[in-house]
Amino acid sequence: MTQQPTIPGYLTGTWTIDPGHSEVSFTVRHLMMTRIRGRFSRFSGQLTTAANPLESRVSAEIDMASIDTNNAARDADLSSGNFFDIETFPVMTYHSTSLEPDGDAFLLRGDLTCHGVTAEVPLRLAVNGFGTGRFGDRRAAFTATGELSRKAFGISLDLPLDGGGVVIGDRIEIGLEIQAVLG
Repeated sequence: MTQQPTIPGYLTGTWTIDPGHSEVSFTVRHLMMTRIRGRFSRFSGQLTTAANPLESRVSAEIDMASIDTNNAARDADLSSGNFFDIETFPVMTYHSTSLEPDGDAFLLRGDLTCHGVTAEVPLRLAVNGFGTGRFGDRRAAFTATGELSRKAFGISLDLPLDGGGVVIGDRIEIGLEIQAVLG
């Protein structure tokens, strides 16, 4: 039996992600030598913190049309049928399935649905704290990181480079900075 973790200031309840104080971002290799960073500006979700933290759950939705890599032409290509095909698949979702201790953090396992494909994507989750916001509301903050293969989600366009390799890498690094409000 896994021992229940102790988290300072921990509060149970249902929390709503505050998009104004949160970030959903990603990084991918470009031309096999640099890393392009991007983000999604429209997303929503809820976290339920249970009496036993390991029974807590997360669900989230991301509006795929809100992709921003700081390059309008690239964003249009990523939104097209070449990659995300947002006309057919406008939303990406994540639903956690389990939470377990992982050193000084947690391993959050969940199902990510993107481009019509659902696959498990584990995230390393750090609890940054629980506290009171400027206006007396209760807040919680988390950082989550992970990695996925875009090809596992049927996004398989490879544009070869003359010297070998491809224009866009397969591995996508995920970075989440989440602040949520209780109630």
